[in-house]
Amino acid sequence: MRDMISVSEALARVLDLVFPLGSETVILRHAAGRVLATPALASRDQPPFATAAMDGYALADGSPKPRATYQLIGEAGAGHAFAGEMGPGQAVRIFTGAPLPAGAVHVVIQEDVARDGTLITLGATLDMATNIRPAGADFRAGAALAAPRRLSPADLALIAAMGLAEVSVARRPVVALIATGDELVMPGETPRPDQITASNAFALAAMAEAEGARVRLLPIAPDTEKGLRFAFGMALDADLVVTIGGASVGDHDLVGKVAADMGMERAFYKVAMRPGKPLMAGRIGGVPMLGLPGNPVSAIVCGHLFLLPALRAMQGLRDVAPPLRQAVLAAALEPNGPRAHYMRARVSVEDGQTMIRAFDRQDSALLTILTEANALLYRPIGDPARTTGDRVQYLVV
Repeated sequence: MRDMISVSEALARVLDLVFPLGSETVILRHAAGRVLATPALASRDQPPFATAAMDGYALADGSPKPRATYQLIGEAGAGHAFAGEMGPGQAVRIFTGAPLPAGAVHVVIQEDVARDGTLITLGATLDMATNIRPAGADFRAGAALAAPRRLSPADLALIAAMGLAEVSVARRPVVALIATGDELVMPGETPRPDQITASNAFALAAMAEAEGARVRLLPIAPDTEKGLRFAFGMALDADLVVTIGGASVGDHDLVGKVAADMGMERAFYKVAMRPGKPLMAGRIGGVPMLGLPGNPVSAIVCGHLFLLPALRAMQGLRDVAPPLRQAVLAAALEPNGPRAHYMRARVSVEDGQTMIRAFDRQDSALLTILTEANALLYRPIGDPARTTGDRVQYLVV
């Protein structure tokens, strides 16, 4: 325990290793999911002119009276403005989104109007709303969409409405992912009786790509110093190097030794958490490095807690730590020990209340449990026994 640091301190040290990578300009069609680097500024008002909010008839009369009659002088549709100017006693047939004719101050909805040729008569009862969207009702020229933010589909629609064809976004971090171990083979290969199929890298690559990174999945590195040196050599042109396995203290756990021999400046080694205690971080060749545990669940949990926040920070985002949420415990828990515990759990809504239940089996090699979990129930160091109905914290996964 003496050499272990807390999860929060480990995350702070990981974030000290990384920095924003700068920006690039992309066309709007390719901006989905990217992080906006500088505010997007509207080039025009939206709407750029007063428009009809409903299908109906535009009037120059601001206080139309029931059963009043008007002479129809034209029509306005979306993209087809009425060219003339309206006066008292006149009406223009208008459709939703059409520019309001000059002189018009009111749109009577079509349900309140009877038409006979070019003469319209208002109904006995009227909806007195003006049914007009003023120019700039949504935003004005110069209005800003704040940065940094990960661009959602709604953000893209807003930027397009602002009249912008391209935006400045954070550069995607390049992650070099290295699985290590003589016991590993790639999916599709036939393992020897003493080997297993590599799995962690595929989850971590998918997680990193969903967070905006470009991932290079390098060949499995053998448990030899020469093989690891070669793997590091292929990785050090990336923005972040992530190793999986070999970060413990066994005779064949060589990642830390080889990295140190290559000049790694180590930020920490071992975190007071489970799963995931043998976690290493530092810089090697000036490149940030994370050394994740080899156990599948440990690696993936550490990915949520450390890798994804680092990638967010590299794209200029703020408040990058995964947020803790609250739920009501659905089944009692034993006291927690000297390490923070991130328990695979299931969150559900029951009778309008958010409930959480930890799985009985928490072995860090059990991927099947992780696929059924949608949360990590957080148990602080020394957390006392918990009873059904207690409020606890969790992370979404």
